[in-house]
Amino acid sequence: MKTLEKSRFDTRLPKEQKELFEYAANLGGFRTLTEFVIFSVQQQASTIIEKYNSILATKKDQEIFFHAITNPQEPNNRLKKAALRYDKVVAKK
Repeated sequence: MKTLEKSRFDTRLPKEQKELFEYAANLGGFRTLTEFVIFSVQQQASTIIEKYNSILATKKDQEIFFHAITNPQEPNNRLKKAALRYDKVVAKK
């Protein structure tokens, strides 16, 4: 069985803020404030990472797209033949 290494995270916060968090944890059905904080932080971290990764993917896709538009390749033989067939079909109409 694999054992997970544990580490500690401590924080100081105003009493009112702690009471607010405890109230929310209680309303949310969490057993402890720690359980609520870990759940909330995990959820927020996942959201931020997902958003960041989607932005990176979008930027990369944009770079690839604009590079292809601004630096088009020469048409290959298959594309040239397809264009000729298209012209023949369109000319018949």
